[in-house]
Amino acid sequence: MSLILASKDEIAVGKPLPWPLYDQMHNLLLGQGDMVRDSEHRDELLASGACHELSWEVPADDENGDDSLFAADETSPVQSGKDETGTHFTFDDMKLKVEDRLQLEPPAQLARERFLVKVIGYIRGVSLLVTAPATVNGLRLQLLEGETVVMRSFSGQNAFGFACTIERVIKTPYEYLHLSFPDKVEGIVIRKAPRVKTRIIAAVQDSKHSAEEQVSALISDISANGVSLDAKQPLGDKGDMLNLAFRVHLHNIDAYLSVKGIIRAVLSDDADDASTPGFTRHGIEFQELQPNDSVVLQSMIYQQMIENPHKLV
Repeated sequence: MSLILASKDEIAVGKPLPWPLYDQMHNLLLGQGDMVRDSEHRDELLASGACHELSWEVPADDENGDDSLFAADETSPVQSGKDETGTHFTFDDMKLKVEDRLQLEPPAQLARERFLVKVIGYIRGVSLLVTAPATVNGLRLQLLEGETVVMRSFSGQNAFGFACTIERVIKTPYEYLHLSFPDKVEGIVIRKAPRVKTRIIAAVQDSKHSAEEQVSALISDISANGVSLDAKQPLGDKGDMLNLAFRVHLHNIDAYLSVKGIIRAVLSDDADDASTPGFTRHGIEFQELQPNDSVVLQSMIYQQMIENPHKLV
């Protein structure tokens, strides 16, 4: 079980919890469905380092987050390609194949969350066929013909977005959608080593000290080459080597990683890039990664780029 720190916005006073809360030693604090009594109770839980299981689902009510891949504002779900990061692409650039996964963003009035669908096939210039999206309860999303949806995908070093109109909703013998063939595809070029936002608790040990002197830190973003590590105090100086142990969730399983990393940068809490008040941010570059660890990291990042492209840094 991989845990992340709970945030104030995730815990609603007087409402059932959507998941159990644990302390950082995996001891249960509150069960799923239990209620937080009042603001003081919530503050006590947060101050004690309350955590919940790491989830890769996009929060449905995250109105303050940037939940658009390219948008500069809510009225522009697919970027025009005019700024320095956006570029026009063709349908072939996406290299879509049967059973590739796409994200479907329904009209805002229907749902704010995104849904994973699979490519069934396409007729060039006519229609793109995808499976029907389902809610977390297994119910089919009630999309209507004529509605516009935004689709997103990732291929190589590019993330793509395009708008489609639902031409037909087929219910028998299987449920699937006929979407209008995209005549305009927008995208952004991802850096050579893409990073994704995370909230993963790591056990950190200075390589010069014993295992008993481990401290906890938060991995705020991760790439195949390293992490940004937030801690309550400096973990060392530039050039120091650290041992990191943490879990990542990959395709419904938890993978435990124990890796070495060298400190390449240290930012104090008053620096512009230290986004977590009261914390020191460390730029860590992985060293001597084992082949299996490298595969796990690459797979996790690829999974996130497909399922949660809004977490790209």
